[in-house]
Amino acid sequence: MPEYILHPAHAPRDLHIDYRKELNEQQHAVVTAGNGPLLVIAGAGSGKTRTLTYRVAWLVEHGIPPDRILLLTFTNKAAKEMLRRVAKLLPMDISAIWGGTFHHVGNRLLRRHAKLIGYEPDFTILDRDDQKDLLDACLADANIDTKGERFPKGEVLAEIYSLATNTERSIERVLAEQYDYFSHLAGEITKLQRQYETRKRAGNVMDYDDLLVKSLDLLKTQPEVSERYQQQFVHVLVDEYQDTNKIQADLIDALAARHQNLMVVGDDAQSIYSWRGANYRNILSFPERYPKTETFKIEVNYRSVPAVLTLANDAIKGNVNQFAKSLQPVRQGGGKPWLVACADSNQQAQFVAQRILELREEGVPLTDVAVLYRAHFHAMELQMEFTRRNIPFVITSGLRFFEQAHVKDVSSFLKLATNPNDELSFKRILRLMPGVGGATAEKLWREFQPLLRADLGAPGGRELPEKSPVVPKKAAGDWVQMAAVINQLRALQPPLLADEMIEIVVEGYYATYLKAKYPNARARQEDLNQLAAFGTQFKLVEEFLSQLALLTNLEADDAALLATEEQEYLRMSTVHQAKGQEWKVVFVIGLCDGMFPLSRSLDNLEGEEEERRLFYVAVTRAKDELFMTFPLYRASGGETGGFQRPSRFVAELPKEHYQELALRHAGGNW
Repeated sequence: MPEYILHPAHAPRDLHIDYRKELNEQQHAVVTAGNGPLLVIAGAGSGKTRTLTYRVAWLVEHGIPPDRILLLTFTNKAAKEMLRRVAKLLPMDISAIWGGTFHHVGNRLLRRHAKLIGYEPDFTILDRDDQKDLLDACLADANIDTKGERFPKGEVLAEIYSLATNTERSIERVLAEQYDYFSHLAGEITKLQRQYETRKRAGNVMDYDDLLVKSLDLLKTQPEVSERYQQQFVHVLVDEYQDTNKIQADLIDALAARHQNLMVVGDDAQSIYSWRGANYRNILSFPERYPKTETFKIEVNYRSVPAVLTLANDAIKGNVNQFAKSLQPVRQGGGKPWLVACADSNQQAQFVAQRILELREEGVPLTDVAVLYRAHFHAMELQMEFTRRNIPFVITSGLRFFEQAHVKDVSSFLKLATNPNDELSFKRILRLMPGVGGATAEKLWREFQPLLRADLGAPGGRELPEKSPVVPKKAAGDWVQMAAVINQLRALQPPLLADEMIEIVVEGYYATYLKAKYPNARARQEDLNQLAAFGTQFKLVEEFLSQLALLTNLEADDAALLATEEQEYLRMSTVHQAKGQEWKVVFVIGLCDGMFPLSRSLDNLEGEEEERRLFYVAVTRAKDELFMTFPLYRASGGETGGFQRPSRFVAELPKEHYQELALRHAGGNW
């Protein structure tokens, strides 16, 4: 195959694109760079996608055949959009470019060469549900004793194995660092992984991670395949490089090894996905791995007003591990961001809701407004306030807080305790146990309904038995805990308090269930801690449950809002889900130490620096106005209750960067 060398002297005389006219100076330098490894640090709002698009066009216009170009992105949508733009810019056919996600390209390689690693080319790709079912089947066949104590279910095992794979860490290390409550089961979990691999190969199936693992294995063990693709891909371009994990970085290095014409584009200050395996050190260490690297910075920001960028530039300065950068504004005007101290979370919600209504009166549509937060439970009170005021909103980061399964599960215990005739709540609780489906739940309801109806303190009132022939053997261990919790709730004397009841349910049964059932058990338990704190606002549990009832069954509204272009709605989102988005007005709420940054992320320097990057991502979403709010007091819940102090990230900012507003008492004016 011929070599393709980029050199200014070899440039064609008649280009279809006036690159000088279309690009700013920094972008132009990147797009027209020569051969070799290129590191592009693209700041927030700097036109990263535009730069990549024009780089691909430049390569094609300078004689690089489309099929010799590989463009790797994190979503197929991003790849299609870039290639659509390139096709619009150029008159020639560019359909032969290899563009797509890492998994898409891995799948394409494996379909061609699967036989070389012991698979058939028609292998099936398991989705997450299929993967969970296969792991559950492996668990059932493994003769592992799960009766004495809970063993992680298929969904949790899938997450453990995925983290180990994508970070190239051992099972023991993943357990110790992120699932320490299962560390003593490392031997059984490792053994089960081997059985899972055997079952996949026997069934000619691969899970999502295998598309990367097996592709890398193919390139490492089959020299002729490696040589073919290293020869083919003269230029490799990678978007969002700061979000790559170890395997993705290794795969890129393997494909670009021959020509080393590798352009990686990203922003180390926006690397916020370590929890799913992303390693920001891939971008920081790039110049070490490629000593001939030429580094570019794109710092001209087209998104935000100067005052927002001034604050953002100082917000990230506290990080030791970074490529220093300074976002430069194109826009002019705009006021300073606001820092708003609120008496408590309720007043914070009232302020945000009121200010949003005022903005709408000022001509800012709801669709141009977003509320961002570090964790889902931080927005509980705000969801209530928006619902009360009929402000339509959509949750980008998942279900509304009170619609989540773990919140509804725990609420069912409280409902049953206050209404022993609540058949639906009892059956929901029963179905948390292994081996209990609809028919078994019906049988157990008929068996225990008379006991539930009888007051424990009245003559003839009896506790639910710890053992019963109608309880399936699989559920026997769970039933002992569950019956004890229900009996404890039934024995409580009025007035019944929601926070006390939630604590009984979580400590007596549900915390153990969470760990085995959900990969993000700790985050869900934090939700429940905050649900209990929320419950302290109500004198009676009945009032608490009534409020929950008014706030549930609303997820259909989200779908309806998203389906219409006529209805206005604002966005509520975690910062993670907001990355890549922008709004005219952004509210960042809950800016207290322990909430943002989260307490559990502050065990080491890397954790704190990632939290600071999250703050940087949050504030750089704002185009025109930025409001940063925090409650001075928060009802007790886990590690974030009591009197609050502003986030350390706010404390690091020079005070001249923002305007302060203190709302000292509930219902105060602003």
